[in-house]
Amino acid sequence: MYSSFQLAKKYLHYYFTASNGKGHGTHSPFVFDFITQVLNDKKVYSCYAEIEKLRLALRKNDTNIEVEDFGAGSAYIKTNKRVVKDIARSSLKPKKYAQLLYRMVQYYQPQNVLELGTSFGITTAYLAFGNKAATIFTCEGATTIAAIAQQNFKQLKLQNIKVIKGDFDVTLPPLFSSFNKMDFAFIDGNHRKQPTLQYFEQLLLHASNTTILVFDDIHWSIEMEEAWAVIQQHPAVTLTIDLFFIGIVSINTAIKVKQHFTIAC
Repeated sequence: MYSSFQLAKKYLHYYFTASNGKGHGTHSPFVFDFITQVLNDKKVYSCYAEIEKLRLALRKNDTNIEVEDFGAGSAYIKTNKRVVKDIARSSLKPKKYAQLLYRMVQYYQPQNVLELGTSFGITTAYLAFGNKAATIFTCEGATTIAAIAQQNFKQLKLQNIKVIKGDFDVTLPPLFSSFNKMDFAFIDGNHRKQPTLQYFEQLLLHASNTTILVFDDIHWSIEMEEAWAVIQQHPAVTLTIDLFFIGIVSINTAIKVKQHFTIAC
């Protein structure tokens, strides 16, 4: 992964070269709608406080757990014996982006939502609150972490989440074969190039022209930047939005010219 200094330099370059995030001069109806109705929605929804209270409790939790790691691993924690609060502080998606995912699900109302990388379920909870009529399939390789997430879902009284535990290479094929169409996916499970591209190709097989894919940490490392570049150039991809810490992909066939946007967030 990039060092903190390298990442900061990249972020500054992104911030000063990205469009201003107001929607002015945006010729894509999808992107204009996304900016004005989702990205710039400043309402404080009722679930925000409830979920953030749970995040705070996780950041204070001193419980020691044993963690299996099937992905690129934590950038900050180098042992499989970990403390819950350390994972919570280093691995949970910041509320700014977790709440953006909530607004995306609330606005676009996908029915089948997939999350690769449950962690303690904070982002999952935002996805689930976004559309309680949707089914949220969330996959987590580490069974101890998945168990804590399930406790959190119970505490939040969320009943539209299905947790799939274990190595993605084993759990994803039967999961994909169990449904015809995936409407929305958040990919945060393995920060390496080949697995990320593999998940992308699998998702394309179950996508429609309204499917939205969101990739986490697209500038986290050289590998992730390479994966993002391949995804952008894929023939099925008609539009991408680079928000630096996440990348949004549309495969809407109504968009006739491939478009890439970098927007300050």
